[in-house]
Amino acid sequence: MSATNAKVDTKVTKPKFDEGRLMQVLVAPIVSEKATMVADKSNAVLFKVLQDATKPEIKAAVELMFKVDVKAVSVLNQKGKTKRFGKGTGRRDNIRKAYVTLKPGQELNIGGEAA
Repeated sequence: MSATNAKVDTKVTKPKFDEGRLMQVLVAPIVSEKATMVADKSNAVLFKVLQDATKPEIKAAVELMFKVDVKAVSVLNQKGKTKRFGKGTGRRDNIRKAYVTLKPGQELNIGGEAA
């Protein structure tokens, strides 16, 4: 038999993640003017996520928790601002944000109110 006749398994399997870890990946939804504009324009939702969260983990967590299909995940790291308190200075925490774009026809209701 030649190598060209061999069957190749082209089925793509999803990576397996620990469900306990996925429940902790999404820290909080971000609700702001910019987040609302992005949601209206490109069907995306913003989340504050763990610092060490990866894109596949974020995608799996959103799909698990909200039962929606995710098209793409974009991530950004926002440096914490240095602020003054009287004579002393402090620093806000660094934040990792995830822009989760949903597939067409999908909708994610964060507020929880009935539509």
